[in-house]
Amino acid sequence: MAETKDVMSIIELAEYLGIGKSKIYNLIRQNKIPASKIGRQYRFSREVIDNWLKEKIITTPRAPQMGLFEGDKEKK
Repeated sequence: MAETKDVMSIIELAEYLGIGKSKIYNLIRQNKIPASKIGRQYRFSREVIDNWLKEKIITTPRAPQMGLFEGDKEKK
């Protein structure tokens, strides 16, 4: 894996996040991803993106899971 730069272009960010460039452009249009525009080009701080990712972590409480064969235990 290539070394990640401190400031990334759209292409580098797409590779870093593992998503397509069009998805990144959509996120920019919706103001959902932190970006800096320099002239006509967008740049992304790796540190800011990493913090943004940490803020976007989704956690949901998990319901207790029933084993696949719990019902079978009662029949035995």
